[in-house]
Amino acid sequence: MSWEKYLKSFQHYLKIERGLSKNTIDNYTFDIEKLCFFLTDNQIDVSPVKINDEVLQQFVYEISRTVNPRSQSRIISGLKSFFNYLIFEDYRTDNPMELIETPKIGRKLPDILSLNEIDKLIEAIDLSKQEGHRNKAIIETLYSCGLRVSELVSLKISDLFFDEGFIKVTGKGNKQRFVPIAKSTQNLIDIYRKNIRNHLQINKKDEDTLFLNRRGKQLTRAMIFTIIKNLAEAINLKKNISPHTLRHSFATHLLENGADLRAIQMLLGHESITTTEVYVHVDRTHLKQVLDAFHPRKL
Repeated sequence: MSWEKYLKSFQHYLKIERGLSKNTIDNYTFDIEKLCFFLTDNQIDVSPVKINDEVLQQFVYEISRTVNPRSQSRIISGLKSFFNYLIFEDYRTDNPMELIETPKIGRKLPDILSLNEIDKLIEAIDLSKQEGHRNKAIIETLYSCGLRVSELVSLKISDLFFDEGFIKVTGKGNKQRFVPIAKSTQNLIDIYRKNIRNHLQINKKDEDTLFLNRRGKQLTRAMIFTIIKNLAEAINLKKNISPHTLRHSFATHLLENGADLRAIQMLLGHESITTTEVYVHVDRTHLKQVLDAFHPRKL
């Protein structure tokens, strides 16, 4: 069996057995394809079943010269998962990546926007343009609901439960959660739907998709990045921001205002509380204020 056939089998496993999202599967695929390119470039003819740790160590050394430690760590992790799958399917009895160490990387704290900076971003939106009301609804939904960009672009009209005050969000691994949505954000979405979306010639397969481009098709993740980058430039914001910055800001502002970490985990759709705990490290000043205010033996 060739690398391609093993890879397709692995992709099927990740989708059906693990229930992972397309983006995650694409990342795993890219990691394995990097190894395949390395083998081809170096004229190394070996199958996934026969490849050994020596060849893989050469590959890791090669990528270490061109990618940063965080990317190296992701690639190594992806390959370990691939070979663990081969063991699971009885193609191999060992994982040749087992003894290969991942580079030490520090925990990168997320960039955060203040409430004032978020207000300025929204104020910079040109509402005289057709897409202005859509963009305003997008920014407010990203921030007020703490969505991932992939969750935003795939949001459906049928996912809106405004009478109950919730939206249904499909996250990583197709896992669904209900997230509260503010009345003000609901109003912005309604304005966009009635005044802009209703006048588009909508692509048949995107009839239920909430946010559309001018051609009536689902927005891409790249388009959301562009919208936010352009707004940041318009207000001369020096921070390097992305749609995920709004999600980080949502979580941090909740924490700063006394929200329980477990509740934030559920709102963000994090599988592990460990992922959510990164926000505890964002603002240590706030944590000191909490301790001073509530600890019974404060000095």
